[in-house]
Amino acid sequence: MSANVIEAAEAMRKDLRAAAGEIEAARRIPAAWSARFAAAGFYRIFVPEAYGGLELPPADFVRVVETLAQADGSAAWVVFIGASSGSVLAYLPEASAREIFHSPDVMLAGVFAPRGQAVAGDGGFRVDGRWQWGSGTQNADWVMGGCQVLRDGEPECLPSGAPRSRMMLAPRDEIEFFDTWDVSGLCGTGSTDFAMNDLWIPEGRAVGLSGDRSIDSPLYAFPNFGLLAMGIAAVACGLARAAIDELVDLADAKTPTGSQRSLANRPAAQADVATAEAKLRAGRAWFFETIEAAWEVAGREGRIPVEARRDLRLATAHAVRESARAVDLMYNLAGGSSVYRRSPLQRIFRDVHVATQHMMVAPPVLELTGRLFLGLETDASML
Repeated sequence: MSANVIEAAEAMRKDLRAAAGEIEAARRIPAAWSARFAAAGFYRIFVPEAYGGLELPPADFVRVVETLAQADGSAAWVVFIGASSGSVLAYLPEASAREIFHSPDVMLAGVFAPRGQAVAGDGGFRVDGRWQWGSGTQNADWVMGGCQVLRDGEPECLPSGAPRSRMMLAPRDEIEFFDTWDVSGLCGTGSTDFAMNDLWIPEGRAVGLSGDRSIDSPLYAFPNFGLLAMGIAAVACGLARAAIDELVDLADAKTPTGSQRSLANRPAAQADVATAEAKLRAGRAWFFETIEAAWEVAGREGRIPVEARRDLRLATAHAVRESARAVDLMYNLAGGSSVYRRSPLQRIFRDVHVATQHMMVAPPVLELTGRLFLGLETDASML
């Protein structure tokens, strides 16, 4: 099935590229496109096979998202959110997971950050909260929000003493959405604010990501934060590939003002294209190397040690940074041609620089992984 979803992503690229302007203007993924993604199996990529999902290796997930990002960054972003969110079903009781994933077209989306409050009661939780960056939530059937749990008036804690958070799942029609997504890039992701207002969430729909998994497989040895970060890097790599390809197509036809040579025949342009290719290919190669290494150890040991998680997150953040630098080179090289709405380069430039702002790939990731390399005492829970 992995070949099928990758081929489906390839087959969509032409139509998706043509729809990029429509998606950006809508500020969310149109329902028809989301239905196509669901039918192709994209939202089932990380759903347990036992519940009707595909349970594919992470490298296949990255290839699907990367391929879609070459056509449109926003669409690829929502696909990776839907795909990675499906992994939470492995942490639910079987009955709850089957109730939620009752059809192969079901999509989950949400925000892991514990910005809500869940007060424990008899058989469930009373939930209130508002979350930002709700990518794809308006397309989803089920929406998740991270919450700090209060039990008997006290915060629920892990054995380490750290606060314990849980993801609370609610049907989309119980969610309040706010029109807040007016941004510079990834405009079509619909990453608007949403709220849960005094909702009752049964115990079976409260996901404790730090707890035991109900499904035991190499895929679910990967931390959810790691899968989330990998999706961001996949989008960035796809955008960088699209930027280089766009510049190459432009280079023969464009003669910069004041020059008698086409852009392709200018040594500085040749050097910048080569540099962009090297940055993308090197960053991407290490990214895939760490994914495959983690997959191998997960299959052998049933877990991913902190050293492998460290390398995976650093390679992921590095791939995003190098992809953005490659895009910058191509955007600047195209000169004034880049700024027109008709040029894909302007959208790619805006999209990749919104992706770099995500906390999963931001500079603190370098500090966290650097501490581990230096042998310092470090809280590695965010890896």
